[in-house]
Amino acid sequence: MKHLYRTVSLSVALAMFTALTPALADSTATVGGTSFVNKGLVGVGRIPASQKDKFGETFGSGSGMAIDTAGWTHGADGYKGSLWLLPDRGYNVVGTTDYRPRLNTIGIEFAPTAPGAAPAAGQEQSGVKATLADTMLLTDDKGADATGLDPLNGVRAASGDMPILPEANGKLALDNEAIVRLPDGSMFISDEYGPNIYRFSAEGRLLSATQPPAALVPMRHGAPNFASDNPGPGAAEPDPKDPDTGRQNNQGLEGMAMTPDGKFLIAVLQSAPRQDGGDSGATRQNTRALVYDASDLAHLKLAHEYVVPLPVFKDAKGKTKVAAQSEIVALSDQTFLMLTRDSGNGQGLKGDTSLLRQINIVDLSAATDIAGGAFDAADKPVAPKGVLDPSVTPAKLTPFIDLNDKGELGRFGLHNGAPNDKNNLSEKWEAMSVVSVLDPKLPDDYFLFVANDNDFLTQDGFQVGAPYKAEDGADVDTMFTVYQVTLPGLAKK
Repeated sequence: MKHLYRTVSLSVALAMFTALTPALADSTATVGGTSFVNKGLVGVGRIPASQKDKFGETFGSGSGMAIDTAGWTHGADGYKGSLWLLPDRGYNVVGTTDYRPRLNTIGIEFAPTAPGAAPAAGQEQSGVKATLADTMLLTDDKGADATGLDPLNGVRAASGDMPILPEANGKLALDNEAIVRLPDGSMFISDEYGPNIYRFSAEGRLLSATQPPAALVPMRHGAPNFASDNPGPGAAEPDPKDPDTGRQNNQGLEGMAMTPDGKFLIAVLQSAPRQDGGDSGATRQNTRALVYDASDLAHLKLAHEYVVPLPVFKDAKGKTKVAAQSEIVALSDQTFLMLTRDSGNGQGLKGDTSLLRQINIVDLSAATDIAGGAFDAADKPVAPKGVLDPSVTPAKLTPFIDLNDKGELGRFGLHNGAPNDKNNLSEKWEAMSVVSVLDPKLPDDYFLFVANDNDFLTQDGFQVGAPYKAEDGADVDTMFTVYQVTLPGLAKK
């Protein structure tokens, strides 16, 4: 996400949402009679901001993450394995550039600290050793380069099974946000521009694309327009700057995950579509979860769709804000973990103290399924001005993990707020993945890896043929935090 939001007064929907949302849980969250346990932070690690990938360009980090669970091992010296880390569209503080989309492979060595214990002195942030092992470019279906450039008025015509696609300078335009790696090495990647779900081969070549319902497709002047108001060098801003309906600029399919049984793919919009209150940072709380039947990987079929209410909070000035959804981990086709956060605060920015970074458990079991109904059309809002239609029951959120917990961060030499140094959490925590602790005595325990998106912010940057320095001295490492959690039944799905 590369956009800041306006705030306005919130309607009665705020009071309704607040009444339904419990206070943040300490360590255990109970959903549908099942208890999920957060045992706390057990590891931290970094990749330095100055890291370059194999193409000599500045390494960008966790918009999306998938751990190679099949290759995860546990020995006397700890855990070893690898994960895939997905960057987004490149360094774009001023505007987007012709950055080639890519996927990074990261080698992981992990020596966890026991839950609740303090790491050894001097080892607070060395439990996770993350090493860049490889980088692979993502291409279009013809094998041609794709681009991170904003697709201003760029629409590639539908062809064969391919729907219309975002395009810039004749190239497929991608703003990658989430990844699901499949057993055959192919992968689903979600993006913000479409907002689409793409399937790529194990070699990074586009195989197929899935367009969301019309209610989510960005429209300007009655036609699809995938611009995000981040024009490239010399390009004009879109007219109008924001879509009339569909996903708001930079608020696409930010979270995506496959259910443990491999039958369904769940994708969640970062915040409400424009017509559902997404035109304001204070009314954008009613986002949507799309649940696709994944039995045919080349032709995903929308099976279910639900309204998911995002957390609402007050900023330091008492203004109403709505958190953005940043990533999900599916526990079943009815429940998933959802990472939500505020914007504009953290290391590398002028604001130092985050007011909300938390992981919730989302329960869809009692929510109204709106798939294929009137609300899938752009002219039938499900939540006009942020007020949810009374015929629709939203999903239920149960808070699970507070990423800003001072005690947990403090054990590992981290903090939230001043001083705004390299141990202050950065703004954008956008990636999650889980892997077993491989302990037969704890069959339901997992390590939950959470990573930030460093936005390529460094003082030693190089990208698209030119060096750069991030504004205001920003130098943001890629960071991994690891929690030990109990997720009953996940392995049995």
